[in-house]
Amino acid sequence: MNFNFKIAIAEPSTIIRCGLETVLRQLQGFHIQIIEICNMESLQESLRMHKPELLIINPVFPGYSGLQSIKDGCACPGIKCIALICSATDPQMIRPYDDQFGLYDSIDEIKHKLERLLAEEIPDNAENEEQQTLSTREKEIVTCVVKGMTNREIADRLFLSTHTVITHRRNIARKLQIHSASGLTIYAIVNKLVELKDIQ
Repeated sequence: MNFNFKIAIAEPSTIIRCGLETVLRQLQGFHIQIIEICNMESLQESLRMHKPELLIINPVFPGYSGLQSIKDGCACPGIKCIALICSATDPQMIRPYDDQFGLYDSIDEIKHKLERLLAEEIPDNAENEEQQTLSTREKEIVTCVVKGMTNREIADRLFLSTHTVITHRRNIARKLQIHSASGLTIYAIVNKLVELKDIQ
């Protein structure tokens, strides 16, 4: 089976990052486009721009606030995530990841893990469920929208960029198939995100 896909590598060490890239490019049967990320400031923007199928990230990356925050903000809900273990790491920290790479993994082990991850197909019912489920951040944005806040006001309230707010709103509309403020208001009331008195 041949795989053609994008991988983002988020690792502050140039030696480790470039070493992993060299290994990945040696894998037979894989055509890989690699996005290198060396600091947290560029992580979300790189993921939104390139939309990789796979993120390999060091769980102790300085400034990293956890896997869920990355998934909530990257506009790639189906992205697979591999923990890059370069030092002693709490097993609880690694649990949310789809798999892990260690510094001493062989090329065959890395290839096997990638094949397993990339060959997995999401069942239709799981995909539909994903489309209906909003992240915590998306729920916060829905609440702000139904209260009549502008994108700029939402960005200021949630400490986001306006571009990020617009991306979240686009994802919300896609997931819920709701494209109006009035429709979002009904959704928010039914799902107890706001009370009626909050929007009067």
